[in-house]
Amino acid sequence: MRLVLFILLLGFQSVLSAQDSTAVISLSEYLGYVKSYHPIVKQANLVINESEAKLLKARGAFDPKLEVDYDRKKFKNTEYFDRLNATFKIPTWFGIEFKGNFEENSGDFLNPEGFLPDDGLYSAGVSIPVARGLLTNKRMAMLRQSRLYVQQAQADRQLLVNNILYEATVTYFNWLRRYNEKRVYEDFLDNAAIRFNGIVKSYEVGDKPAIDTLEARITLNNRRLNLEKSRIKFVKASLELSNFLWLNDNTPIEIRDNVIPDILTFENIDETLNTSGLDIESFDIESHPKMQSLDFKIRSLGIERRLKRNNLLPQIDLQYNFLSETPDIARSFSTSAYKSGLNVYFPLFLRKERGDLKLASIKLQDTKFEVQNTRVSLVNKIDAITQELDSYLVQNDFTGTIVEDYTKLLSAEERKFFLGSSSLFLVNSRESKLIEAKIKAIEIENDFLKTKANLFNVLAINDIEATP
Repeated sequence: MRLVLFILLLGFQSVLSAQDSTAVISLSEYLGYVKSYHPIVKQANLVINESEAKLLKARGAFDPKLEVDYDRKKFKNTEYFDRLNATFKIPTWFGIEFKGNFEENSGDFLNPEGFLPDDGLYSAGVSIPVARGLLTNKRMAMLRQSRLYVQQAQADRQLLVNNILYEATVTYFNWLRRYNEKRVYEDFLDNAAIRFNGIVKSYEVGDKPAIDTLEARITLNNRRLNLEKSRIKFVKASLELSNFLWLNDNTPIEIRDNVIPDILTFENIDETLNTSGLDIESFDIESHPKMQSLDFKIRSLGIERRLKRNNLLPQIDLQYNFLSETPDIARSFSTSAYKSGLNVYFPLFLRKERGDLKLASIKLQDTKFEVQNTRVSLVNKIDAITQELDSYLVQNDFTGTIVEDYTKLLSAEERKFFLGSSSLFLVNSRESKLIEAKIKAIEIENDFLKTKANLFNVLAINDIEATP
């Protein structure tokens, strides 16, 4: 029901009975649609999906494997050989691999070692790395890293979503600013029109000179010009806001002229961005998503370095297989019938392995430096933003007082003008100063709201009060 109402408000229906009615979109409702339906937010969800796919791929390294090797040669009615080798392997966590094998060979030109019983030969055994690859190996490292990637992706997703919400919030504040400016110029255009009509009537009855009507008309046209400028700025801001509004079926939404922002946003900003009960002094910087992401990255690089260090060991693989013609009889497997082997591989200089270890250590150290820099940067940013917010509150009080005083001056000057003890020039001058003060107050309020959004972005707060 709310979705239908929203579509009606934003103009996807071709027939609307109340063209002159206005609808207010609060920041909370606006951010709710951004967080739920914006394509970049959906794109951020793909980061988690990608990490989960990598985790599934890493787990595949521990899947049992079935291998079949069949080779046959026959020429001029002579069967040279017919060889079948089928193997079933079960890899385990610590590099140990269990194997079951069946071999069957026949032919006139077999290698002597290939002669087997007529019904084939079965074997069951194990392959064990006793140095490199026992305590850690590539598939173990990939699985551990993939698990960390999933957790890191969740932190990265929070940062991505937070950034798009920040951009959307700043755009909403700019839209609100242009709307408030337009309202100011609309109000003073009405005042200028009333004043112009009154002076024209006074001139017609001989109470005012003709020069006053000229000055009043100049002021009226200036107000119209300022209003037109503010109107086009508001239109542009509305179109920028539309970039962040989408529906569930990936349909973009365009803001209609009868949709306006919530003018009470200043009073509700802390509640909407969930910064009202935030204690900056006790904020745990280590719980920040950026710090968590870097922590998972360090742990992943630590796993990689352990793997590179393990590669400095010689590769020694032991293989032992029991042989039997009748595998269905357990006692047929005996130590007297076996096939064993030993493989040793060890580069003499280990330059490649030592180079890989050094590069892994450099990556790890580089990330640790990044963590230190990020921690200090976040703390300083938060401190600067809080002081900036305090300053804007003071500035807002000053501008409020200035606007109030200019309003009183203008009111007094207008009374003196209609009593004949002042001039239209002074009235227009007082009014221009009041307009400047109100525009300045709107600008400072907008700066305060943007700084609040910046605090929201730096702290990476995602649990906002957003209700689409």
